[in-house]
Amino acid sequence: MTRPPETDEAQAVRALGATVRDSRKRLGLSVHALAEKAGVSFGLVSQLERGMGNPSLQSIHRLAGALGVPVGQLLDEPAGELAVVAAGQGHRMPPIADIPADQQSVRELLTPRGESMLQLIRSTLPVGFSNESRPFRHIGTETVTVERGVLIVAQGERRVRLATGDTVTYGCSEAHWWANGHDDVTVVLGAVTPFER
Repeated sequence: MTRPPETDEAQAVRALGATVRDSRKRLGLSVHALAEKAGVSFGLVSQLERGMGNPSLQSIHRLAGALGVPVGQLLDEPAGELAVVAAGQGHRMPPIADIPADQQSVRELLTPRGESMLQLIRSTLPVGFSNESRPFRHIGTETVTVERGVLIVAQGERRVRLATGDTVTYGCSEAHWWANGHDDVTVVLGAVTPFER
């Protein structure tokens, strides 16, 4: 007897469960530890990782927070083996909250949206850009290369000034921020992986 084709909803839950499982294992967490950290039941995580259940949006948000990834990363389809992002067609990432529109960076994801092991992001920072008052902090390692301009990168108490062609690598679990140190736009390429250095 042939099985009926899997519904779109069932495929989405299966993909979500696989992403949660892979992210949990990368962090070295047990199912119980993830459930506790996220404030959800052990059964919810266990079922989800087996491609079952119907988790609420609130539960997905809690899991994303506990895994240190954006919610969208959990919900995106996994990337295929050969995935091309055409020039100018990368996903535009949302703006940083509470920064005036004329000081917003434009961030374009150059890797597929469903890619969770590595993200490559091109950021264009306007004159005067700084997110010092809203530093980032997440699990992972980031490498940033300046394509054009001058970039100030701060991690904790350390601060470096990068010119065109310079590259810096740092762990992301410590608060870090960027600023444009140039009188024109600064363009940077940043690669982020969920593994901490």
